[in-house]
Amino acid sequence: MGIEQIAVASKEIDGLLQRYAQELPDRMLRFGVRVLLALVFLLIGIQIIKLVRRIVRRSLKKNNADVGVIQFLDSFIKAALYVLLLFLIASGFGLDAASVVALLGSAGVAIGLAIQGSLSNFAGGVLILLLKPFRVDDYIKVDSDGHEGTVKEIQLFYTKLATPDNHVVIIPNGFLANTNIMNMSTLGERKMDIPVMISYDADIRVAREVLLKVLNEDEAVLKDKDQRVFVQELADSGVQLTVRCWADNENYWECKWRITEQIKYALDEAEISIPYPQMDVHIEQSD
Repeated sequence: MGIEQIAVASKEIDGLLQRYAQELPDRMLRFGVRVLLALVFLLIGIQIIKLVRRIVRRSLKKNNADVGVIQFLDSFIKAALYVLLLFLIASGFGLDAASVVALLGSAGVAIGLAIQGSLSNFAGGVLILLLKPFRVDDYIKVDSDGHEGTVKEIQLFYTKLATPDNHVVIIPNGFLANTNIMNMSTLGERKMDIPVMISYDADIRVAREVLLKVLNEDEAVLKDKDQRVFVQELADSGVQLTVRCWADNENYWECKWRITEQIKYALDEAEISIPYPQMDVHIEQSD
C-alpha cells in the first residue's frame, strides 16, 4: 500500500470518527429516551398486572372459588403477564419476539430437560387443585419426611405449610402429588392417644377410673365418641396405659396438652406413681 493510499484511508477513518462523534449525542439522546420510555412502560405494566390480578381474585372470590385455586391462578397469571411485559419491553429495543419464540421452540428439548423439575411441580399443583387431597387451612402430614402443619398457600410450584411451632415448610407440588399424605382436617374430628406409664404396684382399675374422670371433665373431649383407657404394654419399668379420646380439629392441640397436664395432677392426687425408667440387675456370686 502506497503512501497516498494510506493517507486516503486515514482521511476516511478520520471522517468516520468525526461523523460518529457528531452523531453520538443524538444516539445517546435517542437511547436515553428509549430507556426512559421503557422504564415508564415497565412501571405502567406493573400497575396493570396488579390491577388484573386484583380483578381476577375478586371475581374468583365472588364465585366462591377454593382459596388454593385462587392462589394458584394468581401465581400463574402473575408469571405469564410479567413474561409478556418483558417481551414487549425487549421488542422496543429491537428484539424480534418471533425469532425468540422460534429459538425457544427449536431448543424445546434442552429447555424441557433443564426445567423438568419445575414442570413436574407445576403439573403437581394442577393435580392437587383438581383432585383436592387437601385445601388451604387443612392440617396435613407428609408420611415420607414427617413434615406436618397447616396449609397456608398452594402456589404455582410449591405449597407452604405452617408448623405447630410457627415455622414455614415449603414443599414442591410434584413431591406432594406423588407421596402419601395424611389429611387430619377432612373428617372434622381427630383421635388422640396419650401414653401413660404407671407403677406395677398401682391398681389398674383405680388408675382407669382416675383417667376416665379427667376425660369426662374436659369440655373439648367429644362425649359421643369412644373414650377408653386400656393396657397397651407390660413394659420393663411399669404398666403402659393408653388414654384415648376424640376432639374437634380446631381444639385438638389445646385439648391434648391440657389433658396431659391434668393426668399428672390426677395421678398425683390418687397417689399413683409414674415410674422412672429402671433396670434390675442381679449379681451372682461364685464360690
